[in-house]
Amino acid sequence: MRIYRALEELPAALPGTVLTVGNFDGIHLGHQRIITQVINRSREVAATALAVTFDPHPAKVLIPEQAPPLLTTLAQRLDLLAQLGLDAVLVITFTPELSRLTPREFVREIVCSRLAAQALYVGPEFRFGYRQAGDVAELSLLAKEFGFAVHVVPPVVVRGQAISSTLIRELVREGRVERAARLLGRAYALTGTITPGSGRGAQSLVPTLNFVPEQECLPGRGVYITETLVEGKTYPSATNVGLRPTFAGDRLVVESHLLDFDRELREGRLETHFHRRLRAEKEFPSTQALRKQIQRDLAATRQFFQRRSTATPLAS
Repeated sequence: MRIYRALEELPAALPGTVLTVGNFDGIHLGHQRIITQVINRSREVAATALAVTFDPHPAKVLIPEQAPPLLTTLAQRLDLLAQLGLDAVLVITFTPELSRLTPREFVREIVCSRLAAQALYVGPEFRFGYRQAGDVAELSLLAKEFGFAVHVVPPVVVRGQAISSTLIRELVREGRVERAARLLGRAYALTGTITPGSGRGAQSLVPTLNFVPEQECLPGRGVYITETLVEGKTYPSATNVGLRPTFAGDRLVVESHLLDFDRELREGRLETHFHRRLRAEKEFPSTQALRKQIQRDLAATRQFFQRRSTATPLAS
């Protein structure tokens, strides 16, 4: 998949494209439906399957105090888009100047002139142009004028709720990571660089790998069954997101204990996938009481992965 970091990087004579435009935070099942249709149509008409996204998120530029905590970093978004099979992604730096383009200017100057759109796929809530004045109705009128097709893709609905990045953020922040995973099509993941901890866990509890997540949307405070990828290998793990109240902590930490991993790492990168919340964070009366609870958490984590490894798919 080719990645263009600015409109100026596009080929001067870009062949026709079938494209979609959006922030795509999370690359959830709704996004995946749109992108799959883009790819399928592009193969039918021998065009480039292209996604256009923005960095930073427009809200961070226009109304930073209301900007949502993002589920994914730009690097994650690009990796997930590549996995879906797109030919190219254009990352447009969102600026106040860009925000002032009218819906007509956006279509004429970017969608048509620069991207040579043959077809554009969007969701029903798609908005564009200055102060988000353009909607799918106006987009359809402009498409007729400028000679490309618009396809409005209905949302994916699960248990009566339309999937959206906003809904998934709420679920993650509430600790409902299993539900979030169903809407994402995969477990929610945090990435980051390992940072040395206080050493208290290794001395009196269990050793952990601490890291500062790059994602802005963190699971609600508590203990989770997770899997952690480090040094190219994935380990079952239990992860605490919280303040460590038993030790009078005042700083949010994310720390993972990896099962069957006995090495001490003080640097490097890791990626932690959240499968299930075990319990909320709480203050224990003593280190011994906390140690006993951690052992129960680890036993539940090991049992979760043992059950998963022996589960057999249902007959079709």
